[in-house]
Amino acid sequence: MPQDALTGWDDEMIAKAYAAFARAFPMYSASSRDLAVRARLAGSRVVVDLCGGTGATAEAILTLAPPDARVISLDNAPAMQRIGRRTLYDPRLSWITARAEELAEHAPAGGVDAVVCNSAIWKTDVPSVFAAVRHVLRPGGRFVFNVGGGFAGVTHPSARTRSASALLGSLIEQIATRDYGAPPAPTSSAPRLPLTAVASHLAAAGLTLVETDVTAQHITMAERRAWLSIPVFARPEHGFSYKQQMTILQEAYAQTRPDDVTVTSWLVVVARLDGPQM
Repeated sequence: MPQDALTGWDDEMIAKAYAAFARAFPMYSASSRDLAVRARLAGSRVVVDLCGGTGATAEAILTLAPPDARVISLDNAPAMQRIGRRTLYDPRLSWITARAEELAEHAPAGGVDAVVCNSAIWKTDVPSVFAAVRHVLRPGGRFVFNVGGGFAGVTHPSARTRSASALLGSLIEQIATRDYGAPPAPTSSAPRLPLTAVASHLAAAGLTLVETDVTAQHITMAERRAWLSIPVFARPEHGFSYKQQMTILQEAYAQTRPDDVTVTSWLVVVARLDGPQM
C-alpha cells in the first residue's frame, strides 16, 4: 500500500518524485518565496528551514539571505535530504536530520533570526514545535509558516467561485465510489489547525502573533495531476494500490483540460519573539 503524507517521506522513490515535481512546477517554489519574503531576512545571520524536505524552501531563503548568512535545513526524512544534497549546492547551507520537535537540540548556541516552515506545520506536534522555535529565536526573530486551507478551515474568496465538480479530487472520489465500490468520502470534519488554535499555541509558547493572511494558489490541472502522482499524495488514500490510484487519476484527469485552473487556499502566519534586540 502507498505511504501516507505524514509518515511516508523516508523513501527514495517518493523523495525523487517530490523533488522532480518541485523543479517542474511552481507550487512549492512560489509558496517558499512568499514565506521567505515575510521572514524579512535582510541582516539575518542564521535561518532555519523547518521540515525542509529536499530544500525547496531553503533555496528561496538562500536567494534572500545575506551572503554571510547560515541556513539550516532540518527534516526527519534522510531520503528527502539525500536528494536535496544532490541538487542544491551552497556553502551557506547545512542539513540536519531530526524531527521538528527537536529543533532546540540542533540550533546554534547564539540562536537564530528566523524559522520558516512551508506546507508541514500541521504534520508536527504543534505545541512542542512552537516551544522549540521560541527557545531558539533571538529577540525580534520571526517564525513564518503556512497551513493548508482545509486544515485551517479557511477559503480564499477566489476559491469560492470554482465549481467543486471540476476538481480532480472530487472526480477521483466519484470514480472510486461508482466503479470500485469505495465508500463515499466522509464529510468535512472540523479543521485540524484553525487560527484560534494557532494563536493559542503561539501565546502559550511565548510568541507574538504579528500578522495572518489567507492566500490563494492558482494551479492548473496538469500541475494538480503531477502532484497527485506523488505516492504520498495519491488518492483515494485508503484501500487502493498505487497502480489503481493512478488508473483512477488518469480517468479523472481525462474529464478535465490541462489548462483548467483550480484554486487552493492557505493560511499564512507570521509570529515574533518580542524582547530587546541585540
